[in-house]
This record gives sequence, structure tokens and C-alpha cells, in this order.
Amino acid sequence: MKLKLGDEVQIATGKDKGKTGKVTKIFRNSNKIVVEKINMITKHIKKTAQKAGEKIQLEAPINASNAVLVCPKCKKTTRVGYKKLDTGKKERVCKKCNESVDQIVTSRKTSSKQKK
Repeated sequence: MKLKLGDEVQIATGKDKGKTGKVTKIFRNSNKIVVEKINMITKHIKKTAQKAGEKIQLEAPINASNAVLVCPKCKKTTRVGYKKLDTGKKERVCKKCNESVDQIVTSRKTSSKQKK
């Protein structure tokens, strides 16, 4: 799968065709992604003794093949290619403007606990 978390995508088919949003979750095993404010479904929660019933709006996964990457540089929908860097790493590249589409990922906080 050539999509990553935080990528801007445009929906190519379905009820939300033409809408854009950011990828919030990726399910690699089933080739599905969750895009914010896309493919919204209503989930009904049954009432209990402690809580009233309610309706919740949430995003459902869609197939990754129904989403097209939007290049952050040229703002066009594009396919993704790869270019090998001098350091030996692969970089995702826009097929239309040949610019990198990889975003700088901030490092995650690691725990201060060290192994003894």
C-alpha cells in the first residue's frame, strides 16, 4: 500500500466521490483506510440502566483503491512512484511533478525507562 498516515487523499468512487481528507487509520491486512469526515455511518447505541440511548456518527473504513493521493506540492491527484536516495532509503515521489510526497514525521516520545 502506497498510502501513509497523514496523507491527503481524494475519494475516486462511491457516495463521497470528489471529497478530500486525511488518512487517520490504515488496515494493511484488509487493504482499507479510514479518512476523516469520509464514509460517515450512524451507529445506534442501545440504552442501559445507567445511560440513555444515542446515535453516534463515525468514519467507516473504505478500500484503499478508492482513494487517490493528493500531492502536497502541486495539489493534484497523482500516482506514487519511488526514488532511491543516496543513503539507500526509498522516497515516495509524485508522478506529475517529480517532487517528494513524504512528509517529515515528528519522532514519537519514547519512555525514559531504560533496561537494566
